[in-house]
Amino acid sequence: MIPAFILAAQVAVASAAVPVASGPADAPARRASPTVAEASRAERAVVVDGRDDDAAWRDAQIIDSFRQFDPVENGDPRGFRTEAKVVYDDRYLYVFVRAFDPRPDSLLALLSRRDVRTQSDWLHLMIDSYHDRRTGYRFTVNPAGVQRDVYMSNDGNEDLSWDAVWSVATRLEKDAWTAEYRIPFSQLRFAQSDAHTFGLAIWRDVGRTNERLSWPLYRRNQPGMVSQFGELRGLDKIASPRRLEATPYTVAKDLSHPEGAGRFGRQQAASIGADVKYGLTSNLTLDATINPDFGQVEADPSVLNLTAFEQFYQERRPFFLEGQGIFRYDLNCNDGTCSGLFYSRRIGRSPQLGGQYYDASNPLNTTILGAAKVTGRLANGLSIGVMDAMTQREVGTGGRTIEPAANYGVMRLQQDLRKGNSGFGLMLTSTDRQLDRWSEDYLRGSARSLGVDFRHRFSKNRYQVSGYLAGSRVSGSATAIDALQRNGVHNYQRTDANLGYDPSATSMGGATMQLALEKQGGGKTRFFSAYQRTTPGFEVNDVGFLARADQQSVSHWFQVSFQKPTNWYRRVSVNFNQWTLWNTGGQMNELGGNINAHAEFTNQWWGHIGANLNSVGNSFDDRVARGGPAVRQVFNRSGWVGLEGDRRWKVQPMFFMRGQMKDASGSWNSGFDPEVAIRVASRMQARVGLSLQRSVNDAQWYGNQADAAGATHYTFARLDQHVAAVTTRLDITATRTLSLQLYASPFVATGSYSNLRELKDGASSSYAGRYAPYGDGAPLTGFNFKEFRSNTVVRWEYRPGSTLFFVWSQGRQQDGLNPGSFQAGRDMRDLFRARPDNTLLIKAAYWFAL
Repeated sequence: MIPAFILAAQVAVASAAVPVASGPADAPARRASPTVAEASRAERAVVVDGRDDDAAWRDAQIIDSFRQFDPVENGDPRGFRTEAKVVYDDRYLYVFVRAFDPRPDSLLALLSRRDVRTQSDWLHLMIDSYHDRRTGYRFTVNPAGVQRDVYMSNDGNEDLSWDAVWSVATRLEKDAWTAEYRIPFSQLRFAQSDAHTFGLAIWRDVGRTNERLSWPLYRRNQPGMVSQFGELRGLDKIASPRRLEATPYTVAKDLSHPEGAGRFGRQQAASIGADVKYGLTSNLTLDATINPDFGQVEADPSVLNLTAFEQFYQERRPFFLEGQGIFRYDLNCNDGTCSGLFYSRRIGRSPQLGGQYYDASNPLNTTILGAAKVTGRLANGLSIGVMDAMTQREVGTGGRTIEPAANYGVMRLQQDLRKGNSGFGLMLTSTDRQLDRWSEDYLRGSARSLGVDFRHRFSKNRYQVSGYLAGSRVSGSATAIDALQRNGVHNYQRTDANLGYDPSATSMGGATMQLALEKQGGGKTRFFSAYQRTTPGFEVNDVGFLARADQQSVSHWFQVSFQKPTNWYRRVSVNFNQWTLWNTGGQMNELGGNINAHAEFTNQWWGHIGANLNSVGNSFDDRVARGGPAVRQVFNRSGWVGLEGDRRWKVQPMFFMRGQMKDASGSWNSGFDPEVAIRVASRMQARVGLSLQRSVNDAQWYGNQADAAGATHYTFARLDQHVAAVTTRLDITATRTLSLQLYASPFVATGSYSNLRELKDGASSSYAGRYAPYGDGAPLTGFNFKEFRSNTVVRWEYRPGSTLFFVWSQGRQQDGLNPGSFQAGRDMRDLFRARPDNTLLIKAAYWFAL
C-alpha cells in the first residue's frame, strides 16, 4: 500500500505539485448505454492535466455501466465505480476516466519503464478504429503514469512491441484516481468517411484485489476480444493525416576484437541509420529501417541442444516484432513455439558458413542493409502485409563468403467476411541469394513458398473450422540440394525408408496441410482437434521455421474450466491432450497423452500439475539415428507440478518441479526450477530464478562412424547429464522516462558418456536386442560447457519517441575444462575466470513527425 500523499506526488504530471481535490459536483445527465457511447466534438483543444474541468467535458456523455468480469462474470463492481467520457477535435481523441476507490491510499502504483507490466492498478483504453471487430489498439496507464500500448490482431492476439506516440495525465483525488488520454488520430488507422464509428472498450484492473471491470461487459466464455467491444459513435468529419515519422539514430561501439595468437584487443565502430513510418493512405502504412542496430536487445538464453532438431528462439528485435501478427502463418504449435512460413530470425541470422570457414574474427550476425514493410487494412476488410529485406555479404578470412548477400520477401493477405467471423488468406515468401564459389555447394540459391488458409465460425460463433494448404520449392546446386535432402529436417537417406533420395537433384518441393475443428466459446468446455500432414520435401527454413518434414499427426485438446469463484478457488481449468504422429510412410513415431490442471486459489496463489504418457504402443523414432534406421521407442511416464505465490506480495515465491520416471532402458530425468520476484521498492523490482536438471539417457546418439569397408555404424552411449543455470533480472526506474535494466545468466551443462554401442536392430521388441557393443572399450569423451550472457541497459526517453541507450553486454564461454565432471561451485568459478567479451554501446535516436 502507498500513502496517499506519496502517491499524489508520484502521479502528478505537471512539474508543480497538484493538490488533492474531488471531482465536479454536478455530473452531466447524458449517459451511455451498456454497449453504445457517443463522442462529443470539442470546440477547443483539451488541456491534458488529469482534470475534467475543460468546457468540453461538461457536456460529454458519461459511460458508467461498468461490470466486473473477473473473477465474477457480470458481477457488481462493489465500491469500484468507474466513469468515462469521450470527446474529440480535428487531431485528437480525448478520453477521461475516473476510477473511484473506497481506499485510494491503498492503490498499487509501481513505477516502471514503459511497456512493463507490474502488479498495479491499471486502466486500459481499447479502440477498434477500423470497426472490423478483428483489430485494435490498447492504451494502458497506471496511477504512476506508466504507459503501455499494444496492437491487437485476429480478435485477440497482442503485439506488445507496438509503440505509438500519445500522452496521458493521471491524478489522485480524495476518493478516486483519474486518467486523461490524448490519442492522435495519426496513430490510428481508419478508412476515409464523413462519419465514423469506432469499436471501444475500457477495462480497469484493481491491483490489490485482482478484480477486473469493463465497459461493455467482457464475457470470458465467449470467443474473441475485439469482437466484444462496444461502439463509439458521433465521430464526424475527422481525417487520418498522411503521417510521416522518422527516427534517425547514431550508434557508437567499443568491442572485443581478436588480434591473433590468442590475443584480444579493443575495436571501435560507429554507424548511422534510421527508422521511417509513413502513412501512404489513411489505412496503409509504410515502415522502413535502414542499417538497423539492435544492440539494446536482450541476449538469447543459453541452450545446449543435443537433439536432432533446430533450436527455436523468439524474435526480440523491435522492427520485426512490431506488426508481426499480420505476417503469421502458423503450421504447427507446441507449448507456444510455432513453426511457420515466416520466421523473421532468418533475416540477419548468424552466418551459416561461419563454422565451415571458421575464424575467431568472423562476424556473429549478418548485417541487415535495410528492410521495409507495408501494412494496413482496406475498407472491404482486406488486411495487407508486404515485407522486403536485404542483407549484405559477410566474409571471413581470405575473402571467403560465410553468408552471401540475400533478399527476403514476404506477402500476407487476409480477407475478413461476416463481420470478421469468417475469412481466408494468402501467404507468399521468397529468398534469393547471390551465391559464389564459396557458398554454392552449401546453400540454396532460391526458395519459394505459397500458402492459403481459411477459418469459419458457426453456431453462434462458438465453433470454428479452419485449415491451410501450403507448398514450397527450393533450388540450388546438386551438392547443396543433396545436403538439404540429408539434413535432419528431411532425412531422405534413411536406410529403412523409400523417400526418393536423389543426390543429383537441383530442386526440391513439397506440401503441407491441416484441417481443424474447435469450440471457442459457450459453456465450460473447449476443444480443438486437427489432422496435419507434411510431405518429405516440404522446406521453408530459408525464411520460415520447420523442425521436421515427413510427418502426419492427429491431435486433440479438451478443456473443462470453472470460472465461477467458490470458497477455495477463483478459477480452475483441466486440460486433456492426446496426440498420434506418423511419418508419411505410415510408421508410428509417437503416441501419447497428457492431463494437466491449473487453479487460482482464493488467496491468489496458483497451482499447476500435469502428467504425461509418452511413446505408448509400437512407436519408432526415425530421427534419432541421424539418417539411420528408425529405433523403437521406450514407453515412459513423466509429470510436473508448480506453485506461484501471490503477485501482490513484495516477495513472490515460485517453483516448478518436473521429472520422468525410470523406464525400461534405465533412462530418467528430473528438474527443479525455483524463482523469486522481489519488489524492493515502488521503483525497483528484481527476479532471480534457478534451474537445475539431472538426466540419464541410456541411448543418446553419439555419432555415425564409417568403417574401412564403407559401412556406417550408428553409435549410441549412455549419457549422464547435469545442467545448472541462474537467471537474474533487475529493473530500476528513476522516472517514467529513465530506467535501468539488467539481465544476467550463467549456464553450465556437463555430460559423461559410457557404454558405447551401435545400432543392431532398431525394430527389436527387446531393448537389449536393439544394440550391440561397439569400440574397444576405451573411456569416452564427455563435455563441460559453460556460458555467461548479460545485458545492462540504461534507457532515457528524453522526449516523446526519442531515446538514448547506454548498453554494456558481456559474454563468457568455456568448453572442455573438466569434461564429464560436474561441480557447481567449481564450474561457476571457472566460468567467471574465462576471458570476457565486453561490448559498450551508445545509441541515440531522435523522433520527429511532419
